[in-house]
Amino acid sequence: MNLQARTIAVIDDNPRVLESLVNLLASYGYEARRYISAEQFLQAGGLGKSSCIIADIEMGQMSGLGLTEYLRRSDCDVPIILITGNPSARSEAFYRERGATAFFRKPVDGDALVEVIRSVWSRPE
Repeated sequence: MNLQARTIAVIDDNPRVLESLVNLLASYGYEARRYISAEQFLQAGGLGKSSCIIADIEMGQMSGLGLTEYLRRSDCDVPIILITGNPSARSEAFYRERGATAFFRKPVDGDALVEVIRSVWSRPE
């Protein structure tokens, strides 16, 4: 499958960040679907339409970390990249232990983000 044919779900409750990430991914040729909450993503059937998920850690009722833990308990192996704009003592290792594929602080380094996406899609299944 062509990498650009894969769909990325972007979940963030900040409309500016959401738009920025979707535009960034589009500039690399990826299709990205936007969701303003983890709940909207799940209710809209976003999981079945996504090959990768980028989710903000700090959101309303269900955080990006909560979504990650929920999906991992459900044996879902879709790569999940967590992002945050809030300072935290938690390290990337903390989020990886809970099922995240990668972790970025905002503002997200676009090149590094795309490199992670490319690397998870190039791994043998």
